[in-house]
Amino acid sequence: MMQKAGYIQRTGCRAVDRDGSLHEVVELHVLGTRYAIRLDDLVKGIAGRQVAVQVDTLVREWNYYLGTTCGMGQVSASGKALNIELFEAGNFTISLLALRSILFGRERTAPVARIPEQPASPVWKARRGDVQQQIVALV
Repeated sequence: MMQKAGYIQRTGCRAVDRDGSLHEVVELHVLGTRYAIRLDDLVKGIAGRQVAVQVDTLVREWNYYLGTTCGMGQVSASGKALNIELFEAGNFTISLLALRSILFGRERTAPVARIPEQPASPVWKARRGDVQQQIVALV
């Protein structure tokens, strides 16, 4: 069962990237950490013109800055959600219906849910160990 892990919102915040370009970003708050997704990339990703969207850290000093890349997001196979993989924190999902309502200004925030990790089955663990023992290298 999925549990709420945070929220996503569009605040009109603009952040500067490494090249000095200014981008409007959507803020992603997950497990107490603030991330940013470039609005242009998010719109292209939802429309299907781009395969993946980049998730960056959002740093505030005198201005907002895009930090290191922390994850990637893409539309699910069913086409009903945006799945985000944060490299350090795990996998999360956002409903595309709720995300579109934020992008069009009908809602302020949308919930972000954590995708539970699937435990590896004992059969797969046993099979993987057998396969590793059977590999032979020819020189």
